[in-house]
Amino acid sequence: MSTLENEVTFRKQAEVSQSLEAQFQDSNSSTDFILITDHRTSKSKSLEQLEASKESSDGSSCCSRYARSIFRMKTLKRRLPFLTWLPHYNSRDCIGDLIAGFTVGLTVIPQGLAYSGVVGLPPEYGLYGSFMGCFVYVLLGTCKDSTIGSTAVASLMTFQFAQGSWQRSVLLTFLTGIIEIFMAIFKLGCLVEFVSGPVSAGFTSAVALIVSTSQMRSMLGVKSDGGSFLATWISMFRDIENVRVADTVLGFGCVFLLLAMRSMGKLAIGPKDESQRNGFQRVFNQIIKFLSTSRNASVVIVFTLITMHLDAQGTNPFRLTGNIPKGMPTPSLPPFSIEAQPGNETAGIPPVPGQNFLEMVQSMGYGLLIVPLMALLETMSVCKAFAKGKQIDITQEMIACGVGNIATSLFSGYRCNGGLARSAVNNASGCRTNMSNLYIGVIVVLALNFLTEYFAFIPKAVLAAIIISAVIFQVQYQVVTPMWRSKRSDLVPGILAFITCLVLPLEIGIMVAIGVNLLFILYYAARPKVTLEQLETQQGIRFVKITPDRCLIFPSVEFVRNMVLKSGSKTTQPVVIDCTYIYAADFTAAKVIASMVEDFRRRHQKIIFFNLKPSVVSVFEGLNTKLVLCYNTHALNQELRPDEPDLSRSVDSLDHVESGNGTSECVSMASTLSLARS
Repeated sequence: MSTLENEVTFRKQAEVSQSLEAQFQDSNSSTDFILITDHRTSKSKSLEQLEASKESSDGSSCCSRYARSIFRMKTLKRRLPFLTWLPHYNSRDCIGDLIAGFTVGLTVIPQGLAYSGVVGLPPEYGLYGSFMGCFVYVLLGTCKDSTIGSTAVASLMTFQFAQGSWQRSVLLTFLTGIIEIFMAIFKLGCLVEFVSGPVSAGFTSAVALIVSTSQMRSMLGVKSDGGSFLATWISMFRDIENVRVADTVLGFGCVFLLLAMRSMGKLAIGPKDESQRNGFQRVFNQIIKFLSTSRNASVVIVFTLITMHLDAQGTNPFRLTGNIPKGMPTPSLPPFSIEAQPGNETAGIPPVPGQNFLEMVQSMGYGLLIVPLMALLETMSVCKAFAKGKQIDITQEMIACGVGNIATSLFSGYRCNGGLARSAVNNASGCRTNMSNLYIGVIVVLALNFLTEYFAFIPKAVLAAIIISAVIFQVQYQVVTPMWRSKRSDLVPGILAFITCLVLPLEIGIMVAIGVNLLFILYYAARPKVTLEQLETQQGIRFVKITPDRCLIFPSVEFVRNMVLKSGSKTTQPVVIDCTYIYAADFTAAKVIASMVEDFRRRHQKIIFFNLKPSVVSVFEGLNTKLVLCYNTHALNQELRPDEPDLSRSVDSLDHVESGNGTSECVSMASTLSLARS
């Protein structure tokens, strides 16, 4: 039965009229407490425990409840999002999605051809991985602006773990897709929260530089190898005498041209208010905007036509993409083994050793965990950028990405996930629903069937320029200044992620950065802020109040114990621990608290726990620790009186509690829940 406790005022040593509640609460908080329930012993469980026991005693199992929830319309719409928007699809949506799909499709084709070079695969594999993910996302995706395809991060990580083998690349795509589905089933999307913003910024910036470096060899026409950023640059400088001037000029010229066309999209003629512009101004601005968003395709088309003309005259000075097989790949399961193939020393082709399934998986290592985690991080960054205040369903995004990658692997494609730059083009082009992904996939399929003979004349330097001009904006230097102003220590894991990913192999760099970031979190958890105050009651009883600002778990409990013992040993006054902010504890904390209470008992010094939550009390009950607990200021005032005969006074049930004027005193092992009345 809920009762309102009587208010009891204390005073500080120098301020007699100061109330104790003002010390235990913020200045804006109420000093009244409402006693919600009294659970004084282990014989009477807390509300949370009673609710849990009620659920566990229910005859229906967890599996049956889950099965019933699957076939609810609410669940179906959540797991099949197209059921929400498809019934309302109209002609305006169709036109908007068609324009956006066509515009993004013109971007996806050259990017797919270019990113395949980052993976170390022939150009067609970039297109193979650019349509099935789009088709799946139409049905399972939750963000209308997100487009699924090759990205710089996914391509580079595929190269790191598949080592340029198409068999391992396709198998990696298949296995990571399955892992993503299992992550969704077990709701492990929270794992991405362990990658902080600074680490993500450092990692993304390093990837941008690594990808740009990998494309410099196509622009310079030199050979390069090495597993890190520095090793690649060193190998390119060693072969600098073989630089191809024509490819270099074409590549850097295309980079500047693409950057200029990107900036051109911000230009507009006429008044700022679109309603006041005339017809010519509107048409001109739309043309400029279209050329800016389709700049990749425009540059590829122009220089492909030039190269075809030069090749017909036999004066082509550029290195070309080469022959690309026509048509769709045959659907099949991913390769679960690699057949050994002899090399060709004359052609410079090294031999390929054979591998079975276990050896292929072993060669991928912990990439099977890192790749889905980084892909989820990249996909979620896209969803957050276009969420517009809406809730993001991480589980559904993992399902969509996982199913999309499994489907992609069946058509010999490699890793795909949401890309921020491509999704920004989709948003700027006016997409209205997920159907824009369908049109993107259709354009890629049409290109595979009818345009591959022309792709052979695309200069490699042009594709390299497309990648460099896209990833250069992923170097997140702009976050350094606000991070410096906000919390300078956050720069440490960010800079460490950036440097280690450049110097070391990518997978080692990101693991080191995440590990250091977790150490920062653990150190923060192990060193809570503890506030000490010297207070005095109206009767002149002095005591020490100690307030930890967070939960008691194994990294921090020793620190808190030492602070309490140090403060208690300097005086014989009672010690009151304000447990308002202690919302959790573990077994280690229970052992340490039991030891600390025993130390105070041997010194015949009182230690009182104020407002300790029932869930924490239940942890301490397991060790039969005798605590003196108080949940209101009247009981605390009574317990602080020096005329108490037994410092470890406790009661076993509510029947043994002595009541006075309708108020309750302190008890041992009481699971009482108190809330401040607003």
